[in-house]
Amino acid sequence: MSAKQRYRYRFTNDAYVALIVLHIIMGIFINVIPDFSKLYFTVVCLFFIFKIIVAPKHEKVIWVLFGATYIVASESLFRMTGGGLFYEFSKYFVILLMGMGMFYDGLSGKGYPYFIYLILLVPAVLVASTTLGYDLNFRTSVAFVLSGPVCLGVSALYCYDKKVSKEVLLQIVACISYPIIAMTTHIFLYNPSVREVLTSTGSSFATSGGFGPNQVSTLLGLGMFALTVRFFMKSPGLFLKLFNLFLLVAISFRALVTLSRGGVFGAIIMIFAFLVVYYGSAKYRQKQQIIVSVLLLVFVGFITWGISLNQSSGLVGNRYANEDAIGREKADMSTGRVELFVHEFAGFQEHPFVGVGASGMKQERLISEGTVIASHNEISRLLSEHGMLGVIILMILILKPLDFRSRNRNNIFFYSFLAFWFATINHSAMRIAAPAFLYGLSLLHVTNEKPPLRRKPSPKLTD
Repeated sequence: MSAKQRYRYRFTNDAYVALIVLHIIMGIFINVIPDFSKLYFTVVCLFFIFKIIVAPKHEKVIWVLFGATYIVASESLFRMTGGGLFYEFSKYFVILLMGMGMFYDGLSGKGYPYFIYLILLVPAVLVASTTLGYDLNFRTSVAFVLSGPVCLGVSALYCYDKKVSKEVLLQIVACISYPIIAMTTHIFLYNPSVREVLTSTGSSFATSGGFGPNQVSTLLGLGMFALTVRFFMKSPGLFLKLFNLFLLVAISFRALVTLSRGGVFGAIIMIFAFLVVYYGSAKYRQKQQIIVSVLLLVFVGFITWGISLNQSSGLVGNRYANEDAIGREKADMSTGRVELFVHEFAGFQEHPFVGVGASGMKQERLISEGTVIASHNEISRLLSEHGMLGVIILMILILKPLDFRSRNRNNIFFYSFLAFWFATINHSAMRIAAPAFLYGLSLLHVTNEKPPLRRKPSPKLTD
């Protein structure tokens, strides 16, 4: 790879350690300077828009994906620190970047099922316009439940069959880790002593930077995956291996002590899927190295678990054993999610054709229980609010990527990305943009970048 080609990836490759250190410093600044988060947010947004505009045409796709990845991974950080413009900004910004990418780079006609998917979302809006009561704001209620699905549809349309090299894909994964490192640093400074604030086995806002544990845990889990990939695929020397393991321990510890299990389980599923594919595609000698690295990873995992048990006075263990603080088994392992799922499925049975409309189940719970409870499961929400159209939507979302995979097998993270989407929508619906965007990343057409052929200079002809 020439010096010019290598420079393109300096943002995420050559300067990896420096960028990690920079984001640790930014995490410190966010904690110390209240308004620094707003400055950070503004610079990030303007930087990526600028890079997309000025980049050569063949590099625009790289910067679109870098920008979307970065803003998706930083979503909880900006929410917890008040840096973003508004709550759902990340989803709209991803849609904006994808739109810019479509303008400059076009999209594949083979992704037409995702056009159909987006069209199938419309009837729920029409139903909601006639059924939502005055207690719920129509615009905000509909935007809350549909911004995620629309973000997914637009991301899938842009990414479908979009060609990127394996190296670019690895740098996209690296982009995930940077803002999550900044968020982890902020959380450590926000709550240095876990033992002082954990008193029960319920999800803890105090250990999650004062924000929603479910969302924070999900993104920390995504960071665990990104650093595991870095450990296996981009750590050729001892220093980088130890460096990435240290970061992995720090992020994993903070994910565990949020006491929100969804993000950790999601990370384990992603890592397992990645390792199965990575090991299966490796040659014999590389497989031996992978086995050694896996054993080291498991050992470090046990150390992290032990640290979290110690620092939480055993509450982490109780949480994952579905017990309360004094060791009694809890009646509902799902913390109410199963009850919500059953209620929403009943809504589908009562309104099987076009559903109850966007946010319709939220309104029903407001009427019956007197409180607004948002769905935690995107599958049951799709069925209840979209009816049979929701069934078609689910078929598109599940079958189309599998069809794409049958013809394009180079994306080593395909199953990890798809598993993250499916796991996250089942415990957190689409509260954050990450599952929508990573679903899109699973549809990238990954190519193998061949090194240039080096020929020996021909000897000069002599008489």
